[in-house]
Amino acid sequence: MSIARTIGEQLERASWIRRMFEIGIQLRNERGAENVFDFSLGNPEVEPPEAVIDALRRVVAENRPRSHGYMPNAGFPGTRSAIAANLARRTGLPFRGDDILMTNGAAGAINVLLKSILDPGDEVILLNPYFPEYRFYVENHGGRVVTAETDDRFQPDADSIARAITPRTKAVILNSPNNPTGAVYTSETLRELESVIHGPMLAISDEPYRPLVYDGLRVPETLTILSRAVLAWSWSKAMAISGERIGYLAIPPHLPEAPSLRNACTFANRILGYINAPALWQLVVEQVPEATVDVTHYEAKRNRLCDALTAMGYDAPRPQGSFYVFPKTPIADDVAFIRILQEEGILAVPGSGFGRSGYMRLSLTIGEDSLERSLAGFGRALRKVC
Repeated sequence: MSIARTIGEQLERASWIRRMFEIGIQLRNERGAENVFDFSLGNPEVEPPEAVIDALRRVVAENRPRSHGYMPNAGFPGTRSAIAANLARRTGLPFRGDDILMTNGAAGAINVLLKSILDPGDEVILLNPYFPEYRFYVENHGGRVVTAETDDRFQPDADSIARAITPRTKAVILNSPNNPTGAVYTSETLRELESVIHGPMLAISDEPYRPLVYDGLRVPETLTILSRAVLAWSWSKAMAISGERIGYLAIPPHLPEAPSLRNACTFANRILGYINAPALWQLVVEQVPEATVDVTHYEAKRNRLCDALTAMGYDAPRPQGSFYVFPKTPIADDVAFIRILQEEGILAVPGSGFGRSGYMRLSLTIGEDSLERSLAGFGRALRKVC
């Protein structure tokens, strides 16, 4: 039996992130783990905040009746109400529990939404550069990807988005703080988008990195600026629990189609096989929804890496948020330069994997000691091409 043509095509252009992860396994076997410096995968290396572990202990110890059984398809009512109350305080919007759908992370949230709104051939706009899995999420549900370029600061460009809109456009995916660039979309930029995002089009605001910002920056509330935005959220990065797959989809009550969209997404959550977000972790995040890792840990590594690369001669500005650095490669062929870095035991992801050649993404989840020991290799790689 052959695999589906669509899956075969997707495998051919599978995520560079995972590809580099697999190359890393090979290099570790050949050279020893201590001689490989893996900047490829955004997998938090810090442990969850103690408040999260304490909440998990309480939930497990309580072992309340039916806490491991089936639940309403949208998630535990108490969890959804707690999240809605927190969102209402933060945004000033009148969220209620019914406006929240618990999902398997932000990826689950985006997939159930796209399943609910896309007919075959409908279009979703992605802002280049973009997280590569978005393309597969769109194609999962018969959609077609259309790209729009960002500006020289990686901010969304309203004119570029407007040119990409057609009668088949159903959504645009926004991601701030951004993966891979670390850019945080400004309030002014978002206000410019309000004039081009109109019904039936939705803005899907994917915000797993919202708490991870630096230099005292505050992330604007997309839901309060864009009247047709929904929120996809994950605690994977905020709490360093990426393996737990816990998140939610928030559908603001002011959307005219909110009731039907909630029903459709709840149904899609079930028929896609996700059924629900993990029961225990719903109960945990209900208790500590705002617990966050110490961002100064990532900020210190951001500063060290960007300053060192800049001193060597790289174009490596400090990102505003997320835990990625997105410097330019010293030669236009980013894939070729990534291979030169591999000779030094350094694993990075080429910018072309995100739709923007001439760049590379470096993850700050690497350990401090490994980061420090990798710097000499970055220097040698630069000297090979300059």
